[in-house]
Amino acid sequence: MADALAKIPDVEIDPEGTFKYILVRVKVKDGDVQKDIVRGTKSAEYHNHIFDKVNPAMEALGMECKCLGGGKIEHNSHEKKIRVFGESTAYGKADHSVSVEKLKSVFSGYEITWSDDKK
Repeated sequence: MADALAKIPDVEIDPEGTFKYILVRVKVKDGDVQKDIVRGTKSAEYHNHIFDKVNPAMEALGMECKCLGGGKIEHNSHEKKIRVFGESTAYGKADHSVSVEKLKSVFSGYEITWSDDKK
C-alpha cells in the first residue's frame, strides 16, 4: 500500500489563475504510512468541493483522507510565480509553509511565497 501512496501526486493545481486549495493528509487505511498533498482548482466554488472529489478517489485506492485546512493559490505560469494565502471558512487555514514546500517540489523554477493575507 505504501507503493500506492507514493504514486499519488503531491500536487495537482490549475495551470493558471487564482483559486481555492486544500492541504490533505492521505493515509494508508489501517496503516501508519501517510503524506500530505495539495489540491486546487478554479472549478471549486467552495473548499469542500475539492475535498468531495479527492476523498472518493483516495478511498478507491485504499486510503483515508483528512483535510488539514485551505486557502487560495495565485498561479502565474508566465512569470513563474505562485502565491499561497488566505484560509478556508469550512476547514480553517492550511499550514501554508507545508503547502509551499510541496509546491516547490513540483514547480522548481518558480518563485513561491506565502502569507496570512486574506486577499
